Amino acid sequence: MASEKNAYSQAQVEPWGNITGIRKSGQLFDFETSLRVVSTDRKHAVSTAKEKQQPHYKRVNDDEQEVTTSIDSLHFTENVKDNGSGKIKVTVQLTAHKDTTVQGVYFVIALPNEFLNGDLRYSGGDKPELDRFVKASPAEYDDNAKGLELETATRKFSVKPGGKSLMMVRTESVNGQSKLTLFIPLKLGEVKNGETVEKEFTIKASGEIDETPVALTINTAQQGRAFEGLGGNFRLQNPKNDPQVIDYSLQNLRVAWGRVEMPWRFWQPKLDTDPKVVADSGKIHPAVIKAMEMAHRMDSLGIPVILSAWFPPDWAAEGKLNFRPVNGIWGNKLNKDNMEAIYKSIADYIIYLKNKYGTEPKLFSFNESDLGINVRVTAQEHVDFIKGCGAYFAAHGVNTKMLLGDNSDATTYTFIDPALNDPDAKQYIGAISFHSWRGWDTPILQKWADAATKLGVPLLVGEGSIDAAAWNYPDIFQEPTYALEEINLYTRMLAICQPASILQWQLTSDYSPLIGGGIFGNNEPLHPGQRFWNLKQLSITPKGLYAVPITSSKADVSCAALGDNSKGAYAIHLVNNGSKRKVTLTGFPAGVKELNIYTTNKETSMKQGSVKIKNGAAEFKMPATSYVTLISE
Repeated sequence: MASEKNAYSQAQVEPWGNITGIRKSGQLFDFETSLRVVSTDRKHAVSTAKEKQQPHYKRVNDDEQEVTTSIDSLHFTENVKDNGSGKIKVTVQLTAHKDTTVQGVYFVIALPNEFLNGDLRYSGGDKPELDRFVKASPAEYDDNAKGLELETATRKFSVKPGGKSLMMVRTESVNGQSKLTLFIPLKLGEVKNGETVEKEFTIKASGEIDETPVALTINTAQQGRAFEGLGGNFRLQNPKNDPQVIDYSLQNLRVAWGRVEMPWRFWQPKLDTDPKVVADSGKIHPAVIKAMEMAHRMDSLGIPVILSAWFPPDWAAEGKLNFRPVNGIWGNKLNKDNMEAIYKSIADYIIYLKNKYGTEPKLFSFNESDLGINVRVTAQEHVDFIKGCGAYFAAHGVNTKMLLGDNSDATTYTFIDPALNDPDAKQYIGAISFHSWRGWDTPILQKWADAATKLGVPLLVGEGSIDAAAWNYPDIFQEPTYALEEINLYTRMLAICQPASILQWQLTSDYSPLIGGGIFGNNEPLHPGQRFWNLKQLSITPKGLYAVPITSSKADVSCAALGDNSKGAYAIHLVNNGSKRKVTLTGFPAGVKELNIYTTNKETSMKQGSVKIKNGAAEFKMPATSYVTLISE
């Protein structure tokens, strides 16, 4: 059980080292720290950020987190320790691995917009005129001082270095918005090889805790697309650890969609061979057998299968196969001289899978071909392939449809535009897909919903999660912050995108939602973590409910609603990103009298209860930073 201090006050630390706020009683008092190295001419600056370095993250104990990372030859160790109500202690150690001359290495704190209209004062500084509150913006302030405080009408923030230090306040433009930013130098000028610098900071954030009630309203008169349920990716990569996670997941989750790999380069490594004949002779590659068995296992459980190819065989690609990016470019183009052979090779795989295992995939795609992981095509080449391969499938009795997109991120939505506007392509497209690693803004997610509406096909989130680099620092998978952010995104996508399924990346040992079993070096007995309980709670949504509108009076309560008026069945998913609060939910038809309620957070794993509906309203309480699901009786 977490201590009271940790339950109610905790630093929120990203695995690359940026602190994004302090939670107090569940409410996040946000700001963002970073480490920044500025060149001598001040024209170049590199900061710690997502996917910019190769950090390592670990939780040292219940109240302490640590990140190690490097910027060029400068190595950093950052330790963040919870230190009481709304207070944290940050220790940053800088070590140079060669002689380096810079303008400066800084501990940087970007403050939320409301502080632009606030006041600041230095304490114990060299400038007496700054020992009293002054307007924080738009002036610039420098002083050697023991501390700095900022205040607004509703919030307070302070930072105290371990000793007297230069602290500079500036107004920066970040993505077109003004940000009040604090710079504290760790080192100015030259850093000698082997030199170590260490500084400590005490940061405190406080303000009003918003525990005011939340009003939610659903509109069951308007039904959108059907949600078939949680899905999963089952790309086999670890023969030792994958089976236990797959077995546990399939035994404990209702999986509505499955995505498996077509190991294409092992299926037909040579152009002038017939892979079906080779397979029938018993010389089929073990990776192909395992992938086909995985597809059959999905199919035997009634789970529709997406077949996705990563690496092409040599003959199907232009140039030498790129297993890593070359000059910043991922993947290989398809060999245009062999397109008919490419269509045939893929079709032969599906035909063999159907004849040998009785399994025919619903959809086929190249994984993330917009980026080149690992086949790379242009938007026009994508639609040309859909029409060419789709026509080949149809002519050879293959019922598998083409998956439009399967994009690396939501941000690359223009990749599917040519196909959306090509009437000849529509007959071959069975669904649209994107991966949720990046691009979470509502307008971007809405573009995918609009595309599915335009084509009249289901939308799938082919890979669901929030950090594509997380396998580099797997301790983050056990953090409540990660679990909450992941299920918050899923809830938002349910409401905005109305997908048929969100397919978790992965329900194998890769990005495992389970803990232990030797995975990531953790030898505890295999058991579910908070992320798995979130997935299980999502998976209990009754199959085939339709998206219905729902509104929330609080921006930090994400919500999605599903229902079927003909069955009188409804499911509501809520993520409370703030403090505990009372909820009133209205809009149910008169026949709905009771709801089952399930709650998951750091302390609770799908705790079950019931809620009565009286006078058309359901009233209940949501714990701080929790995922809550309500399903009608």
